[in-house]
Amino acid sequence: MAAPSEAAKRRPFGTRFLTDPGRLFQHNAWDNVEWSEEQEANARSKVQENSSQLLPQDKQEEYEVNANRYWDDFYKIHENGFFKDRHWLFTEFPELAPNRNPSQNEVSGYKCSYKEESDNEGLGRCENGHCSSETRAENQLNLIKSVPKFCTEESATQKHSELNQSDGGYPGSSATYRILEVGCGAGNTVFPILQTNNDPGLFVYCCDFSTIAVDLVQANAEYDSSRCFAFVHDLCNDQSPFPMPEESLDIVILIFVLSAILPEKMQCVVNRLSRLLKPGGMILLRDYGRYDLAQLRFKKGQCLSDNFYVRGDGTRVYFFTQDELDDLFTTAGLEKIQNLVDRRLQVNRGKQMTMYRVWIQCKYRKPVAPQL
Repeated sequence: MAAPSEAAKRRPFGTRFLTDPGRLFQHNAWDNVEWSEEQEANARSKVQENSSQLLPQDKQEEYEVNANRYWDDFYKIHENGFFKDRHWLFTEFPELAPNRNPSQNEVSGYKCSYKEESDNEGLGRCENGHCSSETRAENQLNLIKSVPKFCTEESATQKHSELNQSDGGYPGSSATYRILEVGCGAGNTVFPILQTNNDPGLFVYCCDFSTIAVDLVQANAEYDSSRCFAFVHDLCNDQSPFPMPEESLDIVILIFVLSAILPEKMQCVVNRLSRLLKPGGMILLRDYGRYDLAQLRFKKGQCLSDNFYVRGDGTRVYFFTQDELDDLFTTAGLEKIQNLVDRRLQVNRGKQMTMYRVWIQCKYRKPVAPQL
């Protein structure tokens, strides 16, 4: 298979973070790939084709009503083995560990590089429209050490109330730096944060729509209730309480999460999350971009609405543009710090496949009130 052309002006993937040149060839990936007009036109044509037949309205409503069940089923099947730990986060989002040495390449025995992201959200294998790597991480999360207890949003709310009554505050009320991860899954972002950020004032909240996912986090050997609080939460329900008050968070992180929400409800979700931020606090996001290979691989009959699809397992995904995300965040009163598109080329030489990924990365900050 021919190597990528010079005209594409690609930079070998990972060169910013890896010092061993031999590993570059092993990765077979390039970032900052420029698309030709023909390539973009072909992608647009594929999307027009796979979205030409929308699912009937009654089926669409079924996927919305049963969204939590589909995600529960996903985590029952995959537990913590589908995605890799996202240690690349600290390069892209240093705000998650502000005191970390930027030159630190290894944390708790893990190497930090884009390789983990490439495999984590890559297309080595696809199951029902979910894309992951061919091999699991060398350093996966610890196996579940006990049968997880069943957790519901009602019991989580009761737990919040008990904590409030017992210590006169809320979980993490004495912390000086608070992070909330929305859509925590089995903990592939939360546990790297806890391992990497050694700030004694750190407290990490994490929530998920799926009770099974939250059970997996709470049952993990790395879960430390003195530094972390996992809870079930429905972002789309504005009556669903958060365990922390408004204007208490330094960071809210959304990693491939907003895309799973019904597009008409996204603005309400962003508004709710922005109210949790302290002045100067930030929302960090990475999600699917328009014409990502995952979008192009959908077949007719899987499209719910423009750029919004249902996978074979019933979970849903939206593919964003930069302008759409900018509108969501600025409408919520946040100011742009970063909004970039990341186009990647991944090459599987064994299968003779070239795979073009498109992701969008954003940082939006809550304005600090002017001093009088």
